[in-house]
Amino acid sequence: MIIINEVVVSKNFKPISRPTVLSVALLTAMAAQTAVAETVVLDTVQVTGNTITPELNSVTSEQIEKVQANDLEDLFGQSPEISVGGGADIAQKLYVRGIEDQLLNINIDGAVQATRLFHHAGRISIEPELLKRVEVNAGSGNALSGAGALGGSVKFVTKDPEDMLKPGEDFGGLVKGMFSSNTDSFKTNTTLFGRLSDDWSAMVSATNYNADAYEDGNGDEVEGSKFDQDFLFAKVVGHLTDSQTVRLSYQKRSDEGERPFRTQWPELPWNPLAPQDLERETVTFNYELNPIDNQYVDLDLTVYNIDSELDRGGDRAYFGGGESKGFDLRNTSIFGMHKVTYGVDYREDETHAGPPTDKNALEEDVKVKGVYIQDDIQITDALLLSAGLRYDDYELDDADNQNFDEDEVSHNIGLNYHFTENWSAFASYSEAFKGPTSQDAYKLFGSYDADLKPEDADNTEFGVAYESRTWFGSAKMYRSNIDDLIADEIGGDVVFTNIGDLESDGYVLEVGRRWENLMGRLSYHHNDIEIAGRDAGGYSTNGQANTIGDSLVATLDYQLNPAWTFGWNAQFVKGEDNVDLYAPWFPEGTTTDKPGYAVHDFYAQWRPSATEDVTITLTVRNVFDKYYLDHASVADIADINDGVRGFAEPGRDVRLGIAWQF
Repeated sequence: MIIINEVVVSKNFKPISRPTVLSVALLTAMAAQTAVAETVVLDTVQVTGNTITPELNSVTSEQIEKVQANDLEDLFGQSPEISVGGGADIAQKLYVRGIEDQLLNINIDGAVQATRLFHHAGRISIEPELLKRVEVNAGSGNALSGAGALGGSVKFVTKDPEDMLKPGEDFGGLVKGMFSSNTDSFKTNTTLFGRLSDDWSAMVSATNYNADAYEDGNGDEVEGSKFDQDFLFAKVVGHLTDSQTVRLSYQKRSDEGERPFRTQWPELPWNPLAPQDLERETVTFNYELNPIDNQYVDLDLTVYNIDSELDRGGDRAYFGGGESKGFDLRNTSIFGMHKVTYGVDYREDETHAGPPTDKNALEEDVKVKGVYIQDDIQITDALLLSAGLRYDDYELDDADNQNFDEDEVSHNIGLNYHFTENWSAFASYSEAFKGPTSQDAYKLFGSYDADLKPEDADNTEFGVAYESRTWFGSAKMYRSNIDDLIADEIGGDVVFTNIGDLESDGYVLEVGRRWENLMGRLSYHHNDIEIAGRDAGGYSTNGQANTIGDSLVATLDYQLNPAWTFGWNAQFVKGEDNVDLYAPWFPEGTTTDKPGYAVHDFYAQWRPSATEDVTITLTVRNVFDKYYLDHASVADIADINDGVRGFAEPGRDVRLGIAWQF
């Protein structure tokens, strides 16, 4: 028997007689994961409404815990539309439907990650330990996706102290340790959390992870993958009144190691190792006003400041940094069948090359102003219509004292129709706009084409979905276009210009089944992506795109009893032959092959006590020790371009983790 403590219907949701896809999915997923012979009490479920398209890519804290995620690649291993390449943590880049993260809107608790310090390194540094969930919207999305969401948006949400506390307790702690066989390393995390009063709570967490260089599937040590990482996180949450909540959080993450000069390529005679130190500090303030008896007020305010620095030593020493500061103020009001969210946002990015105290340091400044409105209209019990507008204004003052000022209105419309209790159909069209911004702190010595145009994206998708207590699935097709893509052509003087249009087409298929204590899922993603009529290819260094082979993801989760849970995840990627290399110095017709691969992961989790004070997790990544280059990495073009290739992925890695909560 399963008991659900409480179902809370948000005042932002118009109750309807027919279950929504989201509500059915949420309740049945929880039921499948916790169905056991004895009574299980579930947490409160908050129903907030349905969505236009089914979500395949979100990640929960439970998934993060089971795979013992250490980096971006670990986080998105079960997400069919997302690929992460790079091997070493600092070099990892994220692709949504083949489009690189430079063309996405990415935020952590609302703090937008906008600056890029070096085109050969990843720009997203995240510690999965304290993540509550990750929300991914593929495609240009709606007006709420934020400025510059040309290829979609990714939202990382961290845990609150109250998420960590056990019911009825005012103080607690969590001590975790994880051993990794591949890097012969030990990762530790200590988190303390508690109530300061009836209305205030706080937490502080410290993570240390020092790893030796990993071994690939051939058993060879990968030079440049050794690192020392430290992560400090603190958050205070206060309930000022029954309807007002504030959150203040601080994060500091550092990564040190001997890295190749071009971080996403291996050590070569002309790409030597040198000490690199990447550091990011983020301060975020969130305020919520949500009076239960007022359907016109549901206010959210986010204010943030992010400082990032990359310091590289050696013969080719380089210091670059960036600061982003901004806010987002939005309100949601209910007018009959309308749920209207409207607001304003502002961001200022300052990028510099050279220490900021150096009078000769190069600097660029970007200001982004936005106004938006999104209306979700529950026209009938079965039909949801969503439409919105977003106005953005970009202003760039570059290092050559040029000024670019571009503004535009973006539109979106979508619908979801339930033609039976279980079946629904959906369709959407959306636009996104991004004006000229600072492209790369390392290349501030370059220039911008005086006739530079802004980037415009449009995304169309449609499909069907099925949801019942046992079966679920969906099929959707999409087409995304980004006009006037901005990048440095490379090969000569550094000049950022419009290099052509990007086209991304594909489809996603998913089918899954829930039994009493077993859940299985298959998802398949096909994508074709081109830039200026040529394959995006396997050489992506400028924040554009990459060619990813057809991907099949298979997952199984099995709960034997309240103490034991098992899972299996596999990714099968089809090889791509004769991939056109998009880069101006490769003659047209230059191609490479990207071999396919199959990678299997396994986990087992044991909670020996009914109170779950101790959790022991065994995770085996790349069970069969496969040697491969992820398709989201730079392809192996060593014979074409002086030894260049991406990092081979880690071979078999046995991770044993023990967590004790008190």
